[in-house]
Amino acid sequence: MNILVWHVHGSWLTSFVQGRPHSYLVPVTPDRGPDGLGRARTWDWPASVREVPPQELRTADIDLMVLQRPHELELARQWTGRRPGADVPAVYVEHNCPDGTAVGTRHPLADRDDIPVVHVTHFNRLVWDSGRAPTTVIEHGLPDPGRLWTGEEPRAAVVVNDPVRRGRTTGTDLLPGFAAVAPLSVFGMRTEGLADHLGLPADRCRTQDLPQDRLHREMARCRLYLHPVRWTSLGLSLLEAMLLGMPVVALDTTEAREAVPDGAGVVSNRPDVLHKAVRDLLSDPGHARRTGEGARAAALSRYGLRRFLDDWELLMKEVKR
Repeated sequence: MNILVWHVHGSWLTSFVQGRPHSYLVPVTPDRGPDGLGRARTWDWPASVREVPPQELRTADIDLMVLQRPHELELARQWTGRRPGADVPAVYVEHNCPDGTAVGTRHPLADRDDIPVVHVTHFNRLVWDSGRAPTTVIEHGLPDPGRLWTGEEPRAAVVVNDPVRRGRTTGTDLLPGFAAVAPLSVFGMRTEGLADHLGLPADRCRTQDLPQDRLHREMARCRLYLHPVRWTSLGLSLLEAMLLGMPVVALDTTEAREAVPDGAGVVSNRPDVLHKAVRDLLSDPGHARRTGEGARAAALSRYGLRRFLDDWELLMKEVKR
């Protein structure tokens, strides 16, 4: 099957393109802008992922369109000359929680029934008003990076992109409270200036923007993973940390409670409970190791790559009928 899919979320797409024997057509533009990023440069993608300029899409064989942003409906029609859901089977992957209220935000595809909406968490499916669009859930699945955790650095790792701009959404305002308990290593894009923004000394809030192939090893040197996110879909960085064998401390929001069972870490909305959990993990490496082993086992059981690909294979067969 030839699948047209835009490079939007690199971590998610890294898992998706592992499906075989499919071919993946990823649009590329000269400027490699948001609509034409092409192949990833820091993730390991198979040769079945082909970069295709927009002008070649009109003659390309396309069996399925996988859309991820509202404007891709029109972009696909313009670039391929075919209508998603009408001329070519299509699905729409909804990666995010609503930007508006959880009870009053209508999905962009809510008024049509020819394109299934695929939510990545059951929480997202619940809070979006999807109208008459058929919906399903395919939970995340990730390649196993291996148990890399050493915990040699008594620090808490945080992974967040654009924390200054996103503010309360990503729990950036909570970081000073955690930094008073443990020094933080914040990884992600556009993290520069975060310590100054929060009024924290540089040693209490280090920031690094690392390529994916270095990120996991650097994260795994930290004693624990901290997930302070208030309102976003289930972060793949949380699941990656668990697969690395890291103990996790997370806000009890969106789907975190489902992802982090007892024995894998601490999930709560009480700052005092979360701060104590961080202290306990920092002070007791054995406890951190055992909790990290529980986190890894839980992630392997629920968020394995094989289950993810099997779920997608079933859905694609249904859509193609």
